[in-house]
Amino acid sequence: MKLHLGFGAILTAVLLVACQSEQVQQTSEVSADASRIKSHLRFLSDDLLEGRDTGARGHEIASLYIAAEFEKYALTPAGDDGTYMQRVNFVQANIDQSSIKLSLTGSQGDMLLSYPKQFLTSPNPVEEMTQMAGKLVFVGYGIVAPELQHNDYQDMEVKGKVVVVLSGKPKSFPSEEGAHFGSSREKLRHASENGAVGFITISTPTGEKVRPYQNLLNYLHTPSVRWLDKDGKPSGVFPQIKGSAYFSKEAAEIVFADAPQNLEQIYAMLEKDESPKGFDLPLEIKLESTSTHKSISSPNVVAILEGSDPKLKNEYVVYSAHSDHIGFAKTVKKDKINNGAMDNATGTSVLLETARLFSQLEERPKRSILFVAVTGEEKGLLGSDYYAQNPTVPVGSMVATVNLDMPILLYEFADVIAFGADHSDMKSSVAKAAEKIGLELSPDPMPEQALFTRSDHYSFVKQGIPSVFLVPGFKSADPEVDGSKQFSHFLKTNYHKPGDEFSQAFNWKAATKFAEVNYHIGMTLANQAQRSSWNEGDFFGDTFSK
Repeated sequence: MKLHLGFGAILTAVLLVACQSEQVQQTSEVSADASRIKSHLRFLSDDLLEGRDTGARGHEIASLYIAAEFEKYALTPAGDDGTYMQRVNFVQANIDQSSIKLSLTGSQGDMLLSYPKQFLTSPNPVEEMTQMAGKLVFVGYGIVAPELQHNDYQDMEVKGKVVVVLSGKPKSFPSEEGAHFGSSREKLRHASENGAVGFITISTPTGEKVRPYQNLLNYLHTPSVRWLDKDGKPSGVFPQIKGSAYFSKEAAEIVFADAPQNLEQIYAMLEKDESPKGFDLPLEIKLESTSTHKSISSPNVVAILEGSDPKLKNEYVVYSAHSDHIGFAKTVKKDKINNGAMDNATGTSVLLETARLFSQLEERPKRSILFVAVTGEEKGLLGSDYYAQNPTVPVGSMVATVNLDMPILLYEFADVIAFGADHSDMKSSVAKAAEKIGLELSPDPMPEQALFTRSDHYSFVKQGIPSVFLVPGFKSADPEVDGSKQFSHFLKTNYHKPGDEFSQAFNWKAATKFAEVNYHIGMTLANQAQRSSWNEGDFFGDTFSK
């Protein structure tokens, strides 16, 4: 049967096609799905997963869920043996509280310090029996920073001795560089390289304000976890150091009582931002404890969206987010599950939605996109450290990392913050991407916190890869809402507590906006002509990329 269309019908048909074409064009714009992010978050923070602790069944369930989503998006598995899982083996050490003994010997004889009132010590992931002994020697902050003309070991002989160091760093040190130099790992490394056999940290007035000694007692029963290399040896440890402890002010006063300078004199120097010179202490120390070791494993979940350019597809833009949390709380309250909804089911959910957005593209980006849901962040950035040192893509092929950790999705934000952006040309890339959806890139509002060194992207930084840690900014789209207050309120009330659960007042518009800006950042990084690079003369680029 033939149809005879009049002019009006033809015009109507033309307009309909044009309208449909416009609709296709509109829907081709990237649009994140709030319901998908919500469903991811609901599942990942459910009580069923029991807080997703590293090595626990709940985190295994979460990892299987993430892998299933990657498979749903037809992403290429990039784990072990053609799977999405990169299995990481760990040693978990727990200390026998009754076995801990620490004594000081001086001119007045032996003195047994009280645990945990006067000192704290950690499980030993290297040896089950800890036996540390030696003469004490004070070495200031225990920092070696030639870039800042600082060397606390200069003219000091510490071989075979136990070093005593101040916590933290000099006030004059730049925040982020200072966080590197003042980290326990760097201090332990320098103590080991100089021949010390033990390591004692004493708190400072600044340290007491940031992390009061009394608060540290909450972590008495926290295990020490390290990933194991192919030879079964724990990473990030210095076997030369046989034991370590953290002294309260009361214990530190005892240590410096008969020293060339007492504790109050040293503290007075710190207030003036003067770095005390080292000296021998008239004491010997002996520390003993027993730890038990347990083997655990936990996966990173890894997937690839292959790029479209024949050459650039061999370079990878990395998205990372940690899928673990801290498991059960030690509390007498009925709710003992630390669900970790904001930390970091939000980041993981946005990672999954970002992966979905990329998977739907008809024209893929030039570079490949690597999605890594890492384990063990809460144990010390362990899963990301393992992946960065044992990548499932060729070494040197990862060109930039965008990390998602605890985005506060409680209000619609008007800006984004990319911690670490000032160190590389990623700052320009992130700013351009944010502009595409009407957002601005704001500077770090908390430089004193040195957050650039405190999440999973830093594991990639230490392998020389330019990286940023992306979060919603504090500027709110609603003038009645103060984003910084929302952030602070979460930290005070629900951070690392059972209250961090799905029942919080999530703003799903914020969730979709964060996924969309995240997508645009990745697309910008993947399509730009040159791979991301460190700024000339940047400390982190010069330190880690050579």
